[in-house]
Amino acid sequence: MIGDRIRAGELGVLAEPSLIDFVESRRWFGSKSEDVTHAHVLDAALLRTRPPLFAAAITEIRFQPGTHELYQLLLGFRPEDEGWSDQVIGAADGFVVYDGLADPALARELVQLVRGGATVDAGEGRLEFHAVDAGALALERGDVRLVAVEQSNTSVVFDDRLILKAYRRLLPGPNPELELLGFLSERGFPNIAALAGWYAYTGRPVDATLGILQAYVPGARDGWELALDALGSDPETFLARLRRLGEVTGAMHTALASDPLDPAFAPEEPSAEALPLLVATVDEEIDQIFLDLPDAERLAPVAGRGEEIRDRLRQISHVGPVGRAIRHHGDYHLGQALWDGSDWIVLDFEGEPARGVAERRRKRSPLRDVAGMLRSFAYAASASELVNSVAPPPDWEERARREFLDGYFGAVDRAIVPPGGEAVERLLAIFELEKAIYELRYELNHRPDWLGIPVAGIQRLLEA
Repeated sequence: MIGDRIRAGELGVLAEPSLIDFVESRRWFGSKSEDVTHAHVLDAALLRTRPPLFAAAITEIRFQPGTHELYQLLLGFRPEDEGWSDQVIGAADGFVVYDGLADPALARELVQLVRGGATVDAGEGRLEFHAVDAGALALERGDVRLVAVEQSNTSVVFDDRLILKAYRRLLPGPNPELELLGFLSERGFPNIAALAGWYAYTGRPVDATLGILQAYVPGARDGWELALDALGSDPETFLARLRRLGEVTGAMHTALASDPLDPAFAPEEPSAEALPLLVATVDEEIDQIFLDLPDAERLAPVAGRGEEIRDRLRQISHVGPVGRAIRHHGDYHLGQALWDGSDWIVLDFEGEPARGVAERRRKRSPLRDVAGMLRSFAYAASASELVNSVAPPPDWEERARREFLDGYFGAVDRAIVPPGGEAVERLLAIFELEKAIYELRYELNHRPDWLGIPVAGIQRLLEA
């Protein structure tokens, strides 16, 4: 019986080519440019012992240069004669093997395990499930649906009350999102989707957070969608909401800096090397990307100006006091904020998925989040033309920046940001340039038609 094989640690129940084909086809697989040479399950735990069977698997994906990544697979097993055909991976011992989160019965099983605070042994380790509020995890109607959007994880909504986010790529250590949500929840910060529970794996391959459960916000829309819609119909209403978004952001940073006794969250004085290291990192990125910048019309405003940009970076790096370093969101933009009809809810505290956990957990200036949101306004203004063929009002981006910044500095604890206006402007300029260089690389690789957006951001710095 396949369940006995999984419990016994016999993990090769799937043919390797089938496993590779499935992983490479998933939108959450982040290394599509790499050649996968090997895939196998390192450890697995049987989460449901009666059909349909359900297993959580820690899976190693190896690449040509000898590097590897770990992924969480949630595997469903139904007898072949049932005819299951959704998100099939392969077959084994008379069972169809498929992505278990596509099966409502198995997705609900995860919620029940979290609700019960279960511990399930695997071959090399164990899975532990934790509930923050078991009563909040009682499922009623049983409505279950996958969230069908491009993302690096898999999300499932239950009864329009709960949402499960299963992390796919696994990195050692606690996921920053779990840490930040737990910290903010304990301190009563209202503008988040409340943490309801989580589950994690501990074992020889890795110690890692596997997933979280949060309150679901029905009927809410993210700030990116709202901005594009507003730019085509009612730009003023959205601008008015941006002041409130700034206030929420300032209050969030103040809350994250509120506990001087928690080593993971206590605000810190940045070291003397912190700013020079940041400048050196951005300087190196500028050097690398401008070394091989292709000949393209959209790049003409910055073509051949790499050294000029680096000089400008060095000029603005004389900031003086930079405030405090704190834990922050790390990947902050309009798509990470939901408008629920009356207020903003901040989402997705993982940080930038391409960075390691240690980097995402690092304390930085809160102005790094602020710069990310300012760059998002630039993207919205340009995307309105690119996507909807609607030109924004000429001063829309500047007014959006002003509304957000006024709200932010009216709400944030001023002890954690630079003390003077000029220092704030210089530090924001550095973080905006860091973000624009990242965007330039991304658009070169993925959306050449959008290159004008980061180019305009870099131009703004040169002309300021």
